Amino acid sequence: MITLVTGGARSGKSTFAEKLYEDKRDVVYIATSKIWDEEMAERIKLHRKSRPSSWRTFEGYHSLTRALGEEKNYLLDCITLLTSNIMFDMTAGKDYIDSNLQGEVEERIYHELYSLIKAIEKKGYNLVMVTNEVGYSLVPESHIGRVFRDIQGRINQRLASLAQEVYLVCCGIPVKIK
Repeated sequence: MITLVTGGARSGKSTFAEKLYEDKRDVVYIATSKIWDEEMAERIKLHRKSRPSSWRTFEGYHSLTRALGEEKNYLLDCITLLTSNIMFDMTAGKDYIDSNLQGEVEERIYHELYSLIKAIEKKGYNLVMVTNEVGYSLVPESHIGRVFRDIQGRINQRLASLAQEVYLVCCGIPVKIK
């Protein structure tokens, strides 16, 4: 089963995603963030403490299929950080990202996630993916911000088409939309 959970910042999407596995011990938490400052270090520390100790953690945003083991349940949190990490790896120092490079970035991100999804499906495992709904706010002021929003929006659409279930979480309330 492939499940996509989306929602705005602090909507409760990660909490909901974790509750989908609350009765499971064989869970691998795929954490995609990088520590780039003190605030992110603190966030990661809190996330680690909130997860059950029986869950295994895989930290990374490349070669996600390396996370697969004997466990049958996987939780990827979050696609939005994976997107930003890959995007900034590929476009470091650029003030402008042309449409060709945007396409390359999007395909790299999609390939990473698609490979994981197909490997999960092949083994008959379960995957819950968490992502941010980035299209509900103001249009970003910067070109880079708009490129990120557009890539993330298209990635979310593509993943939703592959998922058997999709939930939108708003104010801590999950709504099944697929």
